[in-house]
Amino acid sequence: MIQATVLKDSRDSGNDSYVGIVIEGHAGYAEEGEDIICAGVSALAINFFNSVETFTEDEFEGQAGEEDIQFRFRFTSDISPESKLLMNSLVLGLQNIEKDYGKSYIIIRFKEV
Repeated sequence: MIQATVLKDSRDSGNDSYVGIVIEGHAGYAEEGEDIICAGVSALAINFFNSVETFTEDEFEGQAGEEDIQFRFRFTSDISPESKLLMNSLVLGLQNIEKDYGKSYIIIRFKEV
């Protein structure tokens, strides 16, 4: 199962201010290389990373493909409106995959940090 942990800013608990995400595990929907859930999650995560890097000046740290952690991303400075939109879009895409395929393959959690 893929576990996505969306990191929320504890200083802004009234709003959905996301400051990062960690994605780990494998969906197990199909054989490796043919798993459409893993492919969809990977595409969303890498596109998010590239979009923040290309379209914003926001500072962040991130890595992909490190042992069991497929993706780790965290903003290290103030977050622009553009990055907030990109992060909300990533979360929406992951939630849609979770809704369409079920929590047997992907589960999304929110954690205040």
